[in-house]
Amino acid sequence: MDFDFRCNRLSCRKSLTEKAVVVSSHIFCVDCANELFSASRLCPGAVHICRKPIKNILIPGSIVGSLDDVVVSSLHPSNDYKTSVLSGLNPATILEICSRAISFWQYQIHQENSFQHAVVRSVNDKNAQLQKQLENLVREADSEINLLSGKLSDLERDLDLERRKNRDLQESSRERDKEYQKLKV
Repeated sequence: MDFDFRCNRLSCRKSLTEKAVVVSSHIFCVDCANELFSASRLCPGAVHICRKPIKNILIPGSIVGSLDDVVVSSLHPSNDYKTSVLSGLNPATILEICSRAISFWQYQIHQENSFQHAVVRSVNDKNAQLQKQLENLVREADSEINLLSGKLSDLERDLDLERRKNRDLQESSRERDKEYQKLKV
């Protein structure tokens, strides 16, 4: 299963492809890590819930301190590096490392899943809100159309009435004109 880690800073969320800074169970792009950790010595992961104290001080471009607190990891290490890191370790230690790495990976998948669910929930909420606004607009437009239709019907009735009056007046005028012509003759 292909999975790219994403910076755990919600305002960044950049896909991490080469290097990343790992703190506790959180992962950040190098730029965010330098910015976040220079401002505070607490892990800002999981929207400030983690708050694990960090003894390291990040200096832009490098990390100073114990490598146990903050680790700059290459996300695609070479085979030689993989071999050299694990060489000389007993199998129990290697399995523990693998277990922790898988736990970290699972946590990141869970975090990404939770983030995506939150995004979907937010989009659904906005959609429901927009749907209500649309329904209100349609209802208002329908009532305006009904009102205008009623006015149009009244105007058409008035127009029809005026046409009848006009015809009656024309007939009356013709009759008078005939009478006038008779009188004239």
